[in-house]
Formats: sequence, structure tokens, C-alpha cells
Amino acid sequence: MKLTATEIEIAEILEKDARLTNEDLAKMTNLSIDQINQIVRKLEETKVIVRYVSLVDWTKIDGHQGVTAMIDVKVTPKRDVGFNDVAERIYRHSEVKSVYLMSGTYDLSVQVEGQSVNDVAHFVSQKLSTIEGVISTTTHFVLKKFKHDGTVYDNDDHDKRIVVSP
Repeated sequence: MKLTATEIEIAEILEKDARLTNEDLAKMTNLSIDQINQIVRKLEETKVIVRYVSLVDWTKIDGHQGVTAMIDVKVTPKRDVGFNDVAERIYRHSEVKSVYLMSGTYDLSVQVEGQSVNDVAHFVSQKLSTIEGVISTTTHFVLKKFKHDGTVYDNDDHDKRIVVSP
């Protein structure tokens, strides 16, 4: 799909902050609110803007537990559909948050969330590894998020040492 420079600019602005109003966008781009409404509607209808999301730092919520894992998956692609069939069977599971086709040693990178390490282990052993075409998996658990989708998470663990200069 070919977009104008203005449509691309609006998509980029909304990707950084989806809470901006169309009035804000109009001021930022020197366009009328009607023009902005039209462009945003087009971006939504053509699925350029897929959905609007909030980025939540769950570590700041007392009692919230959860585990995120990145799983490298080696796959045997199917004739005529490549990796699409296996990827679709993987992303249909509710635990799966993202699936990417990758270059390199592994074919797919799968992001999974569970309530515990055991939940993720169960997903890998009972659901993921049993899918036809999945050859092997390697699971990496996320220990801490520093930055996600361009947003730096607050770091309350500031270095409290005194800076000494020569």
C-alpha cells in the first residue's frame, strides 16, 4: 500500500503516542481536523493502524506475578505455505503474545506469557513441541525489561555511589 508522506507522519506520531487527539494531530501537522479524521480513518480501515495499546509496567503493581519467555523455534516449513501454517498454529494459543519469522539459527521467535515458569514449561512441552513441523525449541526467560517498543522503563535502582572525579 502506498501512503503519502503526511499519512506516514501521522502513523509515526500515533505509534509513539496513541493518546493524542485528532485536534493535537491537526496542530502538530498544520492540517484541519477534518483532514486528520479522514487520514486516521483510512489508516484504521486499511489496517495500517492495527489497534491502539497501552504499555504497562507490571512490576509496579504489588502482588502481580507473571513470567515472560522468548522461545526460539526451529521448524520444518510446509510445501506451498512455508512457515505460515506452523506460525498460525502457534499464535492461536492464548499464552502467545508475539510470533516473528527470523533469520539465523532458528526460524520463529515466540513471546509467551504465563503466571509461572511451570506454566511456560507446560506450554512448551505440551502445546508448542507437539505441533507438527516443530523440530526444536530453546526457551529464554525475561529477567527484567529495560526498554520495550521504544519506551524506557523507570529504573528505581539508581546507582547511589558518590561520583569521585580526579
